[in-house]
Amino acid sequence: MKNHHGTDTALYRQHTDLTAMQIELLKRMSTCFAFIADLAHAHLLLYLKQPDGENYFVMKHHKPHTFFSQFELPKAGSVIPVLEEPVVSMVFEKGKMIHGRREWRLGNILDMYALPIKDGADIIGVVTLETSQGYATSSSYYQLLDMAELLLQYAKRQQDPELFSPIFAGTGIILADKNNRITYTNMSATRIYRALGIYHLMGCRLPDRELSSMLHREIIDSSRPFEKEIQVGDLILLQRDIKLEEAGAMQRRILLLSDVTEVRKKEREIKIKTAVIQEIHHRVKNNLQTIASLLRLQGRRSKSPEVKAALQESTNRILSMAVVHEFLSQHDKEEINVNEVTKGIIDRVVPNMVDSDFVLSSKIEGPEVILPSQNASNIAVIINELILNSIEHGFKERNHGTIGFRSSISEDGYVIELYDDGAGLPDDFNIDQPKSLGLQIITTLVREDIGGTFEMKNDHGTHCVLRIPKVDLGGE
Repeated sequence: MKNHHGTDTALYRQHTDLTAMQIELLKRMSTCFAFIADLAHAHLLLYLKQPDGENYFVMKHHKPHTFFSQFELPKAGSVIPVLEEPVVSMVFEKGKMIHGRREWRLGNILDMYALPIKDGADIIGVVTLETSQGYATSSSYYQLLDMAELLLQYAKRQQDPELFSPIFAGTGIILADKNNRITYTNMSATRIYRALGIYHLMGCRLPDRELSSMLHREIIDSSRPFEKEIQVGDLILLQRDIKLEEAGAMQRRILLLSDVTEVRKKEREIKIKTAVIQEIHHRVKNNLQTIASLLRLQGRRSKSPEVKAALQESTNRILSMAVVHEFLSQHDKEEINVNEVTKGIIDRVVPNMVDSDFVLSSKIEGPEVILPSQNASNIAVIINELILNSIEHGFKERNHGTIGFRSSISEDGYVIELYDDGAGLPDDFNIDQPKSLGLQIITTLVREDIGGTFEMKNDHGTHCVLRIPKVDLGGE
C-alpha cells in the first residue's frame, strides 16, 4: 500500500503544480472513488491540470463493478489536450457541476456529469461520471448523482477504506435521507424485499418495523461494525450501513444488502466436507501407525538381522507417510508445508532409526515450500529415505551427526536440499545405477511421479538436491 501511494505522489508531482496538502487531499478522496463509480453505475475519471495549461492528466479511472460496459474512455495515466475535453474545461472555469455528453463511438452517446474538487477557492481537479443514457435518463438517477456529489465532499475526510469497498452487481442499494426516509431503491433491493413479502419501500423509514419483526438472527463483525449478517425468513443477508454524518447529525444514509444465502449454504457444505476429510486423514494416520507397530513387533520376533532391517525400513517409510496425514488432519487445506513435514519426520521417525545414545542435530532453513497433498506423501518418503541413508551410511560407527534441510524458490519451481556432515558418498557411487532399494525408490518417485530432478554429491558429507517443477504441482 505504501508503494502504491508513493507512486501516486510521484505522479501528482510530475504532472501538476498542486501543493503537498492538495495532493494528500486528493489521495484521501480517492479511497471512495471506486465506490462512487459503483454507486453511480458510471466510469469515474479524475482530471488534473498540467503546468503547461494545455493538457489534462487523467490520474484515476475506475470502471464500475455494478454493470458491464465497453466504453472506450481515457485510461489512467493519459495526457489529453484541453481542447478535447470542453466539459471538463467548463467545470475548471466555472467551479460547478456541469452535465454534458460524450460520443465515445460514432452514434454512441454517453451522459457525462463533471464535478469540481475544491480546496477552498481553488479548483484542484475535476471528477467525471460517465454512464449510458439508459441509466442517466431514468427518473431516479438524480438521487444517485446527488449521493455521489455528497460522497465526494464526505471523502475529503479520512475514511475507513473497508467502509467504501466496492459494490458488486446484484447488491441491493437503498438510499435514505436525514430522517431515515427511503428515497431510492434499485431493482436488487426491491427483489430482496419482495422475497420477504414487502412491496412498498419508497417513503418508508429505516429500520422498517415489519422487517425487524421478521429478524431471526443478527451477527455483527467487531472488526467491521458497519457490516452485519442478518437472517430474515429463509434469506441470509449481508448488510453494510453507511451513515454520512455532519457534526454528529446524520445527513444521508446508504444501506447495501447482498443475498448470501447460497454462499453460506456452500460454506457450510465445504466445512462439513473439510471436517470429514480431516477425520479420514486422522484415521489413515492411526491405521498407518498401527501397521508400523505391527511391523515393529514382527521385527522384534524375527531372528534374522536382514529381516529385522527390512521391517525397520518399511516401518520408517510408513511412519513418514503418517506424518503427512497427521499434518493434513490438523489443517483445513489439502496442502502440505514440506518444511514442517521434514521437522515432523526428524522429530518422530528418526528416533526409531538411531540408537538411544546417538546425538542428532538438525537444521531447517529457507522459505516455506507448500505442495498439494498428492505430492506430499512422495516428498515425505523421499526425505525419509535420504535421512535413513545418512544415518545408515554417513554416520556409521559414529555417535553424533547433523542433518540439514534447506529450501529455496526458483523461477521454475522449488529446490529442496538435504545434507549431512557424515562420511560422504563412496568413490564408485552412480545415481543412475542405485544399489540400494531406498535410492531406487527416490529416483522412481522423483522422475516418474513428481517429474523433477535429483542429484547427490560430496560436500563435507553427502549433499542431495531435489528440484521440483511448479507447473506439475497444483498449476502454480
